[in-house]
Amino acid sequence: MTELDESLALEPAGPGTWTAHADPRRQAMTGMYGGWTAAVLLKSVLSEADASGTPSALTVHFIAPVAPGSDVSIRTRRVGGGRSLAFWQAELAVPGRESPTAIATVVLARRKESGGFTDLAMPGAAEPDSLDTFHPPGPFGQRSLARPVAGHPPFNQAATQSIAWVRETSARSLDYVLLAYLADNYAPRSWFKGPEPGPYATITMSVYFHASPAELGALGDDYILIEATGSRAESSTVGAHARLWSRDGVLLATTEQLGWFR
Repeated sequence: MTELDESLALEPAGPGTWTAHADPRRQAMTGMYGGWTAAVLLKSVLSEADASGTPSALTVHFIAPVAPGSDVSIRTRRVGGGRSLAFWQAELAVPGRESPTAIATVVLARRKESGGFTDLAMPGAAEPDSLDTFHPPGPFGQRSLARPVAGHPPFNQAATQSIAWVRETSARSLDYVLLAYLADNYAPRSWFKGPEPGPYATITMSVYFHASPAELGALGDDYILIEATGSRAESSTVGAHARLWSRDGVLLATTEQLGWFR
């Protein structure tokens, strides 16, 4: 079991109910890293006995910070679907709070053979081992290794685009849960227009999974390339979207989030 597996460990607590520990090693600047919340919610759905198919979409609403070191409870339920698609909901709660701290919807798909295309191209990037290393701020960042290609450091930039190789350092092999974890691993776009980090909180994040299990299984714990761009910042909210690529140019996932800043 890797250190990340320990951080995402679930214990069954009844039908559709799980408990987890908000491992302080996955703390960000304020509360738990959003990728941890997304990953543990996705894992709870995938751990249900009647969950079938592979993840197609994940959307997480971050209602309040998750306090590092707290024990959390997660409730899951299947809300609908048919033979090809199943729609699930997962809610994360912390002791002493009446309403959920985070809510996720998960779409699982029984994928079938079909035609396909990729209408995007991976940006050019030097091999990761040839680039300088960087750790994002916070304890979680000490366990995420980034090798910036462009847009670093994320301050006083003319544009909000950034490109970086990223990997989680526990040697855990890439799968959908780890892909969800990494999908939040880029700097807030609001930082790019100022001289230093400012307050930021993710409001909602969606991840769309394109990779097959075989494609993910072939990657081991290798780097992935995260290409992120801001959309618009206005009235204290800022949008961003990102593409996650394998080293050989396979589009693994796309993600979009809306954050609050000042």
